[in-house]
Amino acid sequence: MTPQLNARGDVAVLVPAAGAGLRLGPGGPKALRLLAGEPLLVHAIRRVAAAPSVRMIVVAAPKAEVEAVRDLLAPVAPVTVVAGGAERQESVSLALAAVPEEIGIVLVHDAARALTPPQLIESVAAAVRSGHPAVIPALPVVDTIKEVGPSPSGELVLGTVDRSVLRSVQTPQGFRHDVLAAAHATAADAHTDDAGLVEKAGLPVTCVPGSELAMKITRPLDLVLAEALLHVT
Repeated sequence: MTPQLNARGDVAVLVPAAGAGLRLGPGGPKALRLLAGEPLLVHAIRRVAAAPSVRMIVVAAPKAEVEAVRDLLAPVAPVTVVAGGAERQESVSLALAAVPEEIGIVLVHDAARALTPPQLIESVAAAVRSGHPAVIPALPVVDTIKEVGPSPSGELVLGTVDRSVLRSVQTPQGFRHDVLAAAHATAADAHTDDAGLVEKAGLPVTCVPGSELAMKITRPLDLVLAEALLHVT
């Protein structure tokens, strides 16, 4: 039986899933690559659907795969599938157009963060609900970060960046519906990060604690790590 979403929820989740994911190697769209026998997109949608506040899920799929993605997700959750664009920003805009204005909170989530726990989705939504126009989950940077520049013999270290003021940003990123719609409507340049659009519009973006499970599956090694995590979550 397909799980049902909360008809009284106030959250729509957009999942742009039309990208090729070249860094993951050959094998079709990244969102449809297999993790433990199931596409990354299925893992991601299953966890999104488990978040109690979610009323609607919209997936932007590759144009040639819309029907296949709709069939794939039908047993997982009630999902609206639209044709995505050539770039992520276009896919988000196309997915956002399918969300009724009455749904006040919109989250944008990466299918590549397939193990993101429902609790993180709820945490981001709750922060938007409390009055923040834009919210992102983030983790402290643990590696030492060097600023480098070119030199005749290779890259030269220019200095060490203070990592205490740096954060590694995850998804879902959450927004008031009107804020995200206005940011996309006025965007002059392409962005791979929706919070960046809101920053450029001059609105504050607030961080909430992220999750180690919300790692982004980008390289073949990430698939190995994610499969190991599946056995402990």
